[in-house]
Amino acid sequence: MAKCFSFTALQDSCYRYSFSRAGLKSFATDLGDGTVMHCWVPKTHVGSKPTLLLIHGFGANAMWQFNHFIPQLKSTFNVYVPDLLFFGDSHTTRPERTEAFQAQCVMALMDALNVTNVDLMGMSYGGFVAYSIAAQFKERVGRVVLGCAGVCLGKKDTEKGLFQLSVDDAINILMPQNPDKVRELVRLSFHKPPPTGPNCFLNDFIEVMCTEYRQEKIELIQALHDDKKQSNLPKITQVFSSFYSSMVQLILFLFSRSPSVVLFHMQPTLIIWGEYDQIFPVEMAHTLKRLVWKPSNILHIQGLHSS
Repeated sequence: MAKCFSFTALQDSCYRYSFSRAGLKSFATDLGDGTVMHCWVPKTHVGSKPTLLLIHGFGANAMWQFNHFIPQLKSTFNVYVPDLLFFGDSHTTRPERTEAFQAQCVMALMDALNVTNVDLMGMSYGGFVAYSIAAQFKERVGRVVLGCAGVCLGKKDTEKGLFQLSVDDAINILMPQNPDKVRELVRLSFHKPPPTGPNCFLNDFIEVMCTEYRQEKIELIQALHDDKKQSNLPKITQVFSSFYSSMVQLILFLFSRSPSVVLFHMQPTLIIWGEYDQIFPVEMAHTLKRLVWKPSNILHIQGLHSS
C-alpha cells in the first residue's frame, strides 16, 4: 500500500511557512557545470544592515537547524541560509566533495545574489565550510562564528582516540538507515537527549531526509578525514573589532550538545563548543585555538541545557 502521509514532510512544510513568515524567500541559481545552489534569502535586503550567512551541519536541510533563530536574527542582519550541496535543493554533478568546494559554491551563490561582504556562522560540518570561506575569501568576510566544528581534525586524532568515531562509524550514524541509528545520533548530539518517538516516525524521517544523495553525503564525510594535516590548516587573518553581544547569546542557543560551552572570543573569530561534545570533543577547540590564534582567555558558561 502506497504511503499517503509523512510527518517529516509535514514538518518540512511548516518550516517553509515559518521561513516565509519571517521575511525570507526561496532562491535557487544554476552556477553552471551541473551545480545548482538553493538559499533562503531576505525578501528585501536592507542596505544598512550587515549580512549574516548561516551554514548548517549534517542532518536535515538548513530550515530544520535554524528555524527558531531567524525571527531574532533578522532584526539585526540580512539573513541568508543556504543549503549546502546534497542537502535540501542544492546539488551538483561535479566530483568534488571537499569543504573548499562547498565554500566556493556558497560564495558563487552570494555573487549571484549580488552580496559582497558577509559575516559567517557555521555549525558542525557547516563550521568546516565557514572556515574555508574565511580562508579563501578573506577580503569579503568580517566576523566568524564556529560552533563545534573540528576543522583541525587529523588522522592522528582518530589514532589517539581523541576523535571517538571512526569514519565508518560516522557514516553509519550521520546517515542513519534504521531507527536504532537515529537514536544513537540523537544520543551523541544532545547532552540530555530528547525523546525520539516510535519507529514509524524515525523510519519516516530516514526515508525523507536520509536516502537522497546518500552516496554523495558519504563522500563528503570521507573528504573531511582524507589527507587532513593540522600543519596544512590555513590561518584566518581578517580582523574585526567587536562582536554583537546579543548575537553571541542567540548563537549560544544553537548548540545543544552540552549544558556548558567553552567560548573563545578573539579576533576575528568566536569559537563555541559543547563541553561534553561527543562528536568533536572539546579538546579540539583548544587545539584549534593553539594552531591558529594567539593566546586568549577562555570563558566557561554554565547552565545552558539541551532543548
